[in-house]
Amino acid sequence: MPPADTESRRRPVIGITTYGRNEQNQFVLPSEYVDAVRRAGGTPILLAPGADDSERWLDIVDGIILAGGGDLDPSRYDGENHETIYMIDGERDELELELARRILDSGHPTLGICRGTQVLNVALGGSLHAHLPEVVGDDIAHRLPPREPTSHAIEVQAHSRVAEVFGSTHFDAASWHHQAIDRLGADLVAVASAPDGTIEAVEMPAHPWLIAVQWHPELTAAKDPVQQRAFAALVEASRTIRQKGKQCA
Repeated sequence: MPPADTESRRRPVIGITTYGRNEQNQFVLPSEYVDAVRRAGGTPILLAPGADDSERWLDIVDGIILAGGGDLDPSRYDGENHETIYMIDGERDELELELARRILDSGHPTLGICRGTQVLNVALGGSLHAHLPEVVGDDIAHRLPPREPTSHAIEVQAHSRVAEVFGSTHFDAASWHHQAIDRLGADLVAVASAPDGTIEAVEMPAHPWLIAVQWHPELTAAKDPVQQRAFAALVEASRTIRQKGKQCA
């Protein structure tokens, strides 16, 4: 067992889920996720879909990022297919939904981003809007055609964990999605919205540290301290909860 001072200095290990296998049989992830974790003082490792390694992962990592990517199969939430649904990956769906359920039991600090927010919601019995513009219209663009990020305002409820993490209740953020939460999953609380009413962030009060945002903080975190705060808070929560666990062991 390492000395206590060595343990306290160890950088928290943050597992980040990757996209599924691409046409070149590669697992990929935008580098902004890795960069943001490193800036926050964490050690990132990539968690690729495949065999169910989720239980072993939670023995290795101190915190989790459920990353963005393609759409969940609508059959996972009794939804209907839509022509705009893309990059369905059963292997990734299965792994991430199981990982999300384990996180709820393990108490690992967790940050859901875009698809990751939707995974958490579906894992808890919630549902998704198949194509958001058909629900809220086009006054607020949540992505640009064909599939490009854009920016819009976010309003966060005061006194929420998300407001504490980002240090603000009003800011602009990078948006890159065409789906969003419809019916909330069990024990999740909606704490942020876009001007058109779209749910933009949820949290779970009963969990030690779990927040999920529909926008992409990693895209602007290098230049926007407000967005970088999400990764700093995840790393710090991972360090604190790990040390508490060591003390109780």
